[in-house]
Amino acid sequence: MELVEVKNTKAEWSRLERLYTGAFPAGERFPFSLLKKRALSGKADFWNLVEEGDWVGMAYLVRHEDLVYLFYFAVDAEKRGLGHGTAAIKAMLERYKGKRFFLALENWCEECDNPEERNKRHDFYLNCGLSDIPYKLWELSMKYRLMGVGGKVEPEEYKLMMGRYFGWFWKHFIRSCIVKE
Repeated sequence: MELVEVKNTKAEWSRLERLYTGAFPAGERFPFSLLKKRALSGKADFWNLVEEGDWVGMAYLVRHEDLVYLFYFAVDAEKRGLGHGTAAIKAMLERYKGKRFFLALENWCEECDNPEERNKRHDFYLNCGLSDIPYKLWELSMKYRLMGVGGKVEPEEYKLMMGRYFGWFWKHFIRSCIVKE
């Protein structure tokens, strides 16, 4: 699996936006134009996931000092279940080796309409080498649990990272924080 930097072309941005809007519910998405702008300004890494020359998905990561937050990760629907997700996570862990790498996912411990899907997703990340981090993340109107490698993420570090990423927008419009479980 290769992490290939996104080229600044209309066709590539269109492909990424289609996957992004198809893979994530509206309530969990920031405007794609914001993601693009932050990636182009160097505040995030936007990767194409490529397996043997074939595009299979995308990864969008926010960085700050030794923190790396896998903000969005998706494999194309037609290419799921073939090991591409596992290969992509392993490639990212190698790329960001020595960093504290983390992600947020729907709470697999709470009552919900899709417990099997949430547990399957949690097991997937466990099998990729990530561990549970004893914090919850509140972002937009959603509540998530954290998983990662390399050490825990402190609430103040998260606040600094996301403040750097979003700037004034963060302070005035986004309600997000990490709290201990």
